[in-house]
This record gives sequence, structure tokens and C-alpha cells, in this order.
Amino acid sequence: QVQLVESGGGLVQAGDSLRLSCVASGRTLITNVMGWFRQATGKEREFVTAITWRGGATYSAEFVKDRFIISVDTAKNTVYLQMNNLTPEDTAVYYCAAADRAMVTGIREAYEYWGQGTQVTVSS
Repeated sequence: QVQLVESGGGLVQAGDSLRLSCVASGRTLITNVMGWFRQATGKEREFVTAITWRGGATYSAEFVKDRFIISVDTAKNTVYLQMNNLTPEDTAVYYCAAADRAMVTGIREAYEYWGQGTQVTVSS
């Protein structure tokens, strides 16, 4: 089993930045891909971005553009999501997820392990 714990969410204003963290524990060696998803109230959970632990390959949703940056610190078993220039449309619960896959993917069903989520609220 793999446990994922997110932190770093909060209430910010439009244009602000926020960094989310996700600490992985347990059998982390069985997971190669770490991803971030988000779910706004009344909407489906959607893919944001993903990265491989060791290779650093990344893949992001179109709406991310250059605003969000994913990174890993393998020594700390931690994945980060740096979010810049936030807008009210970014308001959602952000989830960290892990997948035992060779390549990064945005397919939600590919991720076996999920964190509890952290709320991000952006006011206008």
C-alpha cells in the first residue's frame, strides 16, 4: 500500500501563488508516476499534471500552460505543485495520486492510490 498526504491548500486572492505538497509513504517503490488532479464543486475530477519519480518526465493538462509546475524531491518522497497566477477558476479540492505505470498519464483510472485532498480557494 501507498499512503499520500497533501498539504498547502488555502484561501488566496486572484493572481497569488500557492505550493502544494504531497508526501508519499509505504511501498512507494511500486509507483513510478505521481499526479495531481482537482475537483471543483459539482464537476468531475480532472487531471492537472503528472511526473515520474526518477526520470522527471512531465505531462500536463492544456489549461495548466506555464502557470503550474510539478516537481519531485526523491529524498523526501515528496511531490510539489507550484501554482502561479491563480484565478477563481482554479478553486477546487486538489488530490495527489500515484500510479504504477512506466510513463506519465492523465488517465484517472490509471492511478491506484489517492490522498485525501487539500482545498484551494481563489477569491476574485
